[in-house]
Amino acid sequence: MKRLFDFLFSLIGLILLSPFILLICAAIKLHDRGPAFYKASRIGQHGIPFNMLKFRTMFIYADKTGVSSTKADDPRITKIGNLLRKYKLDEIPQLFNVLMGSMSLVGPRPQIEWTVKLYTPEEKKILSVKPGITDYASIKFHNEGEILKGSNDPDKLYMELIHPEKMRLSLEYVKERSFLTDLKIIFLTIKSLFS
Repeated sequence: MKRLFDFLFSLIGLILLSPFILLICAAIKLHDRGPAFYKASRIGQHGIPFNMLKFRTMFIYADKTGVSSTKADDPRITKIGNLLRKYKLDEIPQLFNVLMGSMSLVGPRPQIEWTVKLYTPEEKKILSVKPGITDYASIKFHNEGEILKGSNDPDKLYMELIHPEKMRLSLEYVKERSFLTDLKIIFLTIKSLFS
């Protein structure tokens, strides 16, 4: 049932949002001529790597700086990127990931490889489910960039302040996951976007 819901929701979502997606692509291209999409390497279900799609919100080659956590005042973020990140619009292309089956609408957010290597045996249970576009942690830390703002070492601050709670919430989801839980998280996500 979850896969069918994911497939239908992402397909309908992509069809309805297609004019908006094209508009965002055009805005990104006009701003700095770079590609509209960014492929972020993430670890998926059962520890299998995959490319997570996002609208590109940073200048080209920004990922070569070695910093993986992004603060709100990050100089790598473009003007268009700031707007997209503020309203989580940069996540829309992940509907393609959901449609293709590498992600779900709801599930623990996919992590980069170096953070997954630090997982405890308990935290590795998170990899038993498909990663999602949203989850409890996404709702709680919807302002993650603001939390990291001003930090000289955003990766360190992320690992100390945010990561442990994200792991706790992800494990909570894994233990209590159900279709009703997913609907509840989708509702809470929509509510947080408009609050």
